[in-house]
Amino acid sequence: MPVFLFLFIALPIIELVVLIEVGSAIGALNTIGLVLLTAIIGAALLKKQGLATLTRANQRINSGEIPAREMAEGLILAFGGALLLTPGFITDAVGFLCLLPGSRHWLVSQAMKRMVVQGQSSGFFFSAGGSGPFGGQGPGGRRTGRDADGDIIEGDYRDETGRDHDRIEKK
Repeated sequence: MPVFLFLFIALPIIELVVLIEVGSAIGALNTIGLVLLTAIIGAALLKKQGLATLTRANQRINSGEIPAREMAEGLILAFGGALLLTPGFITDAVGFLCLLPGSRHWLVSQAMKRMVVQGQSSGFFFSAGGSGPFGGQGPGGRRTGRDADGDIIEGDYRDETGRDHDRIEKK
C-alpha cells in the first residue's frame, strides 16, 4: 500500500516536471498537441485491441472454455486506456505498453503466474439414509450437508436404484 501512496503523490509531480521540460523544448502548444495526439492514438488502439480481445473471449466461451487470459487482458487494456487518457508522457508510455500486444501478453503471463484459480471439487458424496457423515435429508427430498472440508452442500437427488430406503433405515 505505501507504494501506491508514493505513486499517487510522486507521479503527478514527475509528470509536471516532464511536461514543463518538453514544453520548454518544443513549445507549449506543441506539447498540448502531442498530449492530445497520444490520447487519440491510444483511444483508437484501445478500441482495436479491446474488440480483438472480446472476440477471442467469445470464441473461448462458445467452445466451452473459460476466457481467463482474455479477462486479464481486458483488465490490462482498461488500465492502459485510463493511463492514456491521463495527461502526461510517463502515463502515456505505460499506457502504450499495456495496449501493445507483445508487452500486454508478457504482462498477462506475469499476472497469470501469480493468480490462484480455485474451483469446485470433482465430486460430492451423499448417503441415501437420513443421517450420515454429510448431514440429513431436508423436506421434499432436498439434501443438505457438509463435504469433507466442512463446506455446506445443498442438492436434490432422485433414487433410481429401486431400493426402499425407509425400510432399510427402520431395521
